Amino acid sequence: MGKQIPISTSFTLPNGREVTIETGKLAAQADGSVVVKMGKTMLFASAVSAHQPREGQSFFPLSVDYQEKFAAAGRIPGNFFRREARLSDYEILTSRLVDRAIRPLFPNGYMNDTQIIINLISADKDVMPDAMVALAASAALSVSDIPFAGPISEVRVARINGEFEINPDRSVLKESADLDLIVAATIENVMMVEGEAKECSEKDIVAAIRVAHDAIKVQCQAQLDLAKKVGDKATKREVEPAESKPEIDKMVKEYAEARLLKVAEGKLEKHERKEQFGAIRSEMKEAFTEKHGEEWITENYAYAKEYFYKLQKETIREMVMATGVRLDGRSGKDVRHIWTEVDYLPSTHGSAIFTRGETQALTSLTLGTKLDKLMADTALDQHFDDFILHYNFPAYSVGETKPMRGPGRREVGHANLAHRSLRQVLPDEQPYTLRIVSDILESNGSSSMATVCAGTLALMDAGVPITKPVSGIAMGLITDGTKFEVLSDILGDEDHLGDMDFKVTGTKDGITACQMDIKVDGLSYEILKQALMQAKEGRLHILGKMHEVMPSVRPELKPHVPQIVQIRIPKEFIGTVIGPGGKMIQEIQKVTETVIVLEEDGDEGVIDISGTGTEAINKAVKWIKDLTAVAEVGDVYDAVVKSVVAFGAFVEFLPGKQGLVHISEIEWRRLEKVEEVLKEGDSVKVKIIGKDPKSGKFKLSRKALLEKPKEKAEEKSEA
Repeated sequence: MGKQIPISTSFTLPNGREVTIETGKLAAQADGSVVVKMGKTMLFASAVSAHQPREGQSFFPLSVDYQEKFAAAGRIPGNFFRREARLSDYEILTSRLVDRAIRPLFPNGYMNDTQIIINLISADKDVMPDAMVALAASAALSVSDIPFAGPISEVRVARINGEFEINPDRSVLKESADLDLIVAATIENVMMVEGEAKECSEKDIVAAIRVAHDAIKVQCQAQLDLAKKVGDKATKREVEPAESKPEIDKMVKEYAEARLLKVAEGKLEKHERKEQFGAIRSEMKEAFTEKHGEEWITENYAYAKEYFYKLQKETIREMVMATGVRLDGRSGKDVRHIWTEVDYLPSTHGSAIFTRGETQALTSLTLGTKLDKLMADTALDQHFDDFILHYNFPAYSVGETKPMRGPGRREVGHANLAHRSLRQVLPDEQPYTLRIVSDILESNGSSSMATVCAGTLALMDAGVPITKPVSGIAMGLITDGTKFEVLSDILGDEDHLGDMDFKVTGTKDGITACQMDIKVDGLSYEILKQALMQAKEGRLHILGKMHEVMPSVRPELKPHVPQIVQIRIPKEFIGTVIGPGGKMIQEIQKVTETVIVLEEDGDEGVIDISGTGTEAINKAVKWIKDLTAVAEVGDVYDAVVKSVVAFGAFVEFLPGKQGLVHISEIEWRRLEKVEEVLKEGDSVKVKIIGKDPKSGKFKLSRKALLEKPKEKAEEKSEA
């Protein structure tokens, strides 16, 4: 029997590479499955959704998991079990990119368990698969009967040598890009933007999104073509609309609208506002119970609660649109009160507190050696990172309790945004491994941006010579289709009720990272540009507040920071410094109490020597310099007598280098025995006076460094 022939379609990327999407060959029992191919790169995606909603579910139970099979790149996983295990941070971040793009496109009230799994099953080391993962996920949904208002796709748009390129090769991106964005969109609307840049302008971001959207339209059309070829299998299943009870909606509105508006206009703090909204809901339940009885409440309170939350959101939106005044009394452009402090933790290498309104980050910085680098190990990329940023969001920051189970996907995503924001301003050459830890102690919106600000201050407090300070601000947008209100420095409550939320980080001269989620159809590029310009105003305001407490980088590292000295040696001496089986380098570290890291760089060996004291480091530096010194005629050394023979003394003048001081070169006077002056173990200063061209042995002299006796000098002049 012949092999299964799949149904397929294809399109061409702007760089000429052909992409094929095929279905019908693999995973036939999934609701939808596809393979996306480009050259040797192959992504498999499956989509399955339960036919019945999960009982009692209050939010859409969607899971998206992207995982790279190490076999795709001809590798075996490096972990203990030698198998693919929990998702790496990179895989989590890629999964989040897909989740954020597709989640808004499922029907409102759809509560059926839905799972998207995408695997990299074949790889080309120069192709970056993360830019194609959403295409695979959307295509799997498009050829299924799962209700989905797509298709969507994502592309990477990078600016390379001044020109925008779609999905460039990894090597080109690493070497030349000064802007790198992932953009997700449907044919009509941009859904999501995330990426980083080397201080680009707001105008550049908008231009890049336009280029990306043009490429995405082609990819969406290819999915529509494939779904058409699939036929009935891609016909979307009927979803029963959630039962509505307009009479209850009306009751809730009559009871709660005025009360909700009064609280919304009260300019209250987060907890007080939350308590008062909760009190209105509880009082409404009591009033309805008294009027309609317990049986009615049992049957209908779930509807009443749903309509209450919907009314609360609409009331706040309408208030902000009508008055321009927000929940805490600010106007759209106002940033909350900011206070900061640096050097708060005396034992850390750098620390800062950044507090904006009811959001607070306590951030520490540790300077380690190259041995502390983080190993990133994915199927296609294994490297060591000397800049690490970890973000922690404990439950107490929002006044709640929750088991501590390690970082979730949200923490990984927020850490990544702050990491890419700050790495743009780190010095190109620095000997340390940097680890920033941001603990969110209080949260009411924008904790990732507080991490960026506190991280900058901690770097400056430690004396790390960053090129410029970076700040970040979270923005929101509310629109009714004609009017709109852009909100700077949004609250947690505003994050949920807006039509777009986006975070922008940067220096005074440009953007270093951004993350946008757009929830409204037909958002114009003009509104987007205006929102970005307002974000710039907020970013500069925050930089000004940071400047007040830390106007410049601390000129020196703190006394308790490990000192690192870097020296370079000729490549041929690397083996000498390491010694047989590492014996020499281990001895140097043990005797001097330092940590030594040696790496090869072209024709040189780069040696980092770290320790807690200058004396120990200087001792190790001298030892290594002596080991790698090239002795020349005329050089003078402090030597040690290793052995005495009848015709002279053998001395070690450099580690591992010996030479002969002939008996005639010990003193100006004639010696009968070497032991008259030198014994084994004595220290002696010697000068190189020659080198045997055949044996390569050095000829040394002690007397050449002694003052010549007067009578000897006179004898010489008479002769």
